[in-house]
Amino acid sequence: MENLDRLTKISIVIIGMIATFAALDALEGIFAPLALALVAGVVLSPLSDFWEARGYSSIVGALLGLVATLLVMAGFALIFHPVISQLVDQAPKVWSDMQETIRMVRGLLRGLSDVTDGVGEAIAPEANASTEGAVVVEGEGVELPTVTDAVLAAPLVVSQILIFGGALFFFLMTRREIYDWAADLMPSRGERVHLARKLRHAEREVSRYFVTITMINAGLGLAIAAALQVLGMPDAILWGVVGFLLNFVVYLGPAIFLVALLFAGVAVFDGWLAMAPAASFLILNALEAQFVTPGLVGRNMAINPLLVFLALVFGIWLWGPIGGIVAIPLLLWALVLYKDLGRVPG
Repeated sequence: MENLDRLTKISIVIIGMIATFAALDALEGIFAPLALALVAGVVLSPLSDFWEARGYSSIVGALLGLVATLLVMAGFALIFHPVISQLVDQAPKVWSDMQETIRMVRGLLRGLSDVTDGVGEAIAPEANASTEGAVVVEGEGVELPTVTDAVLAAPLVVSQILIFGGALFFFLMTRREIYDWAADLMPSRGERVHLARKLRHAEREVSRYFVTITMINAGLGLAIAAALQVLGMPDAILWGVVGFLLNFVVYLGPAIFLVALLFAGVAVFDGWLAMAPAASFLILNALEAQFVTPGLVGRNMAINPLLVFLALVFGIWLWGPIGGIVAIPLLLWALVLYKDLGRVPG
């Protein structure tokens, strides 16, 4: 009977988790900007504390944080636009430059296929005969979004920006009340004080982590810009800014930036020099990941790489790029809070 009760409780928990994840996925347009606003609010909490410590109302700190965040987001959008436009404009030249390489690779693969077919015929003639007549279908080109698509998507984007802005403003304005409200759910006064203190401590840890990572990414962006400038890459400073931004999305961001540099390198340079921008980024990124970040972040704030990878995969699967951005800060917040609440006073 006891085992049956335990299995029932476990089943209820599993069903509840599945229902929660399904709701988060179905209501992505609401929950994704809310989660992003929560992370941004936690990161900006020292700014609100700074203004409140000087006698300003919490509304002033929240408004300044919101305005600063929206200005930064607008600036990032303006930065990414010319880079994407440049890559699109250079696509024909890149394709022309890569034709010889593609033909060489196809020839190599065709030679390997002939060798494999020869071995297959020698080993199993009947099985190999069934594959004759197979036709390789060339992949179709990727269609670019049209103006109609952009017009139809505009209301959704505007609504998500409004949800993000409203949630960020009210969280910054009332976050102390939110922490106190959560603490009031605890039964004893000592536990309430402990929970409120630990919620603020988790907030400070996430903010400190984000500020540290921002400094590291800024240094990486400067190094990328300097290396590309030495190589003679056009818009090197702009590429450095893009590298700085994409490095916030662990694993996936650097991979996207590497592919973009390979694309741009082929478009700008000839021969082996076309690989130089991507190779320089690989070296700089390896130095940052292996030495700079572990040294500055420290052991107390370090996160298990497996947890980072799983959180990133889950976040991207659930909410796409926004999920990849919020996954690591939310993971750190949960880990810090879990570790602190493990020492709840009796």
